[in-house]
Parts: sequence; structure tokens; C-alpha cells
Amino acid sequence: MTPTSIGVLGGGPWGLALARAASRGPSVTWLHSRRQQDADVPGVRLTRDLAELANCRLLLVAVPSNLARSVARELGDHLDGSHIVVHGIRGLSGPELSTVSQIFREETPVRRLGALGGPVQADELAAGRPSAMVVASEFAEVIAAVCDALQSDRLQLESSRDLRGLEWASALVGCLSIGIGFAQARGDVSPGLLAALISRAVDEAATIVTAAGADENTFYGLGGYGDLLASMALTDRPEVVLGRALATGAKLEDARKQARLRVEAIDLVPRILAFAKAHEVRRPIFDAIGAILDGSSEPSVIVRALFRG
Repeated sequence: MTPTSIGVLGGGPWGLALARAASRGPSVTWLHSRRQQDADVPGVRLTRDLAELANCRLLLVAVPSNLARSVARELGDHLDGSHIVVHGIRGLSGPELSTVSQIFREETPVRRLGALGGPVQADELAAGRPSAMVVASEFAEVIAAVCDALQSDRLQLESSRDLRGLEWASALVGCLSIGIGFAQARGDVSPGLLAALISRAVDEAATIVTAAGADENTFYGLGGYGDLLASMALTDRPEVVLGRALATGAKLEDARKQARLRVEAIDLVPRILAFAKAHEVRRPIFDAIGAILDGSSEPSVIVRALFRG
């Protein structure tokens, strides 16, 4: 194992962005991708061999949440307790809403786990534009390793010990961003109403985070509230694009195409609603987002529901 090497697993836009960010530091960066178009990533060494990637002590995982368990099982054959695994996956797995760190704990021998979150987007991270993100872990050495790998004068990292809280916050922000895009596309929603939507959505999400066994304050920080505020300005964020498309009458499949990238929240919202109902959490905004996705109500009805809070 090479302590000064960083491995990135996942050749999508987010994985490529993390690889580019890591390659700006002093460590050697490896990228595992099965995509043929990733044959030339400046400053990054490519591999399609997980055993070779496992020579890196720090691994950053950026794959869709629905692949997290199969990837963890496959990668786990090459890992041991000396590795650090940190994921940047905005999703929760299965009807039981397992966090990705839970999955890696179950499927691999790795115990030093962490997650990335916050408002930074793949394009700005890849281009090196100034931004900020959060790294969370129960282990100080995990946070230190990620900061050493990624932090620069153009990327500031905040840290948290509430790993579960950041994972839930990232997932919930993805869901709420659909509502923001939907509201922005409606001509009858003023900036004041949009501010009210965000304020109420944050309180609702923080209550859900608490029901999931995490610290509600995590959602009020950069990984939750800050990330959601950024959605107001990030017009090309996939969830926002999806919400705007649905507000203008597009069918869900057409809206997916307009979003271009996979939107984890589409499949997640119904499971969050089931969780909130089981835990008796009041959830009018998430109910409205569910109606946005399944098209069960007229847009004007959904707008009223969004601000019923």
C-alpha cells in the first residue's frame, strides 16, 4: 500500500471531479473507471483493476447509491483495516434507508469510514473554482486524510463527527432541491415565498434527521442548510432541473432526460415519506415533493402544499 496515493472509484462526473481535485495535491491519484471515455484524465492514473486501486490507503467512492452494496462487496475483497474509505454518494439504500457508510461497514473490513457533502458541485470542483464542502467521520484521522488530499486555497473543507447526520442531510437536500426547482419555475412564487419554503423545509428535514438517530444541528450547517441554499443559485443542479421541468408540464421520464445526470431523490422520496410516516414526523413539504414526482396533483395544488408548512 502506498500511503501517499489516493484512489477514486467511479468514472462519472462526480468521480472525475474528485480525481481532478485530488490530483492538484502532492499525492499520486488513481481513478478506477470502466468508462472508455475516461482514457485521458490529466494528472490522474487510470486503472480498471480494483486490486491495483486498493494499493492506495485513502479511497474516495463516487458511484450511484443503488450500486453501493455490490461495489462494496467487490472492493471489500481487496481491502483491510488499514484502508480509509470516504464516499461522496447522495443517497440512502433500500427500504431500510441504509447509509453508504453502513453498507461499507457490513460488506468490507474497513472501519475508518467517512462521507463528503455540502454545496460543492462537480463542475466547479473539476474546474478548480472556489467552493466549500464538508467531510464527516467518527475518526479524526479520516478527516485529516481527506483535508490533506483535497483542501486548498480554492476548496475549503468543514469537518463534522456526525457521519450519519451528514449522510442523511445530503440525501434530504437532494429531495428538497426538486421542490426548489419546481417553485422557481412557477411564475406565482415570489422570492419571499421561496425563502419561506426553504426555512420550513430545513426544519422539516432536521426533524427527520433526528428521527434517524443523528444530530439535527448537522442539517442546520453547511452539509444541510448551506447545501440547500446553494440550490437556489445552482440552476444546472440535476434535482433543480428536474423540478423545473416537472413544473412546466414535463413527464417524469422526460424530466429525467433534461436533468442528464442520475437523480437519486426520485427513488428516495417515497422511502423518506414512508420513514417519516412510521416515525410520526409531520412532513407537508416532503408530501408535496412526492406529489410533484408522481403527478398526483395539479401544479397549483402542489404550490399551495409546498407553502402550507
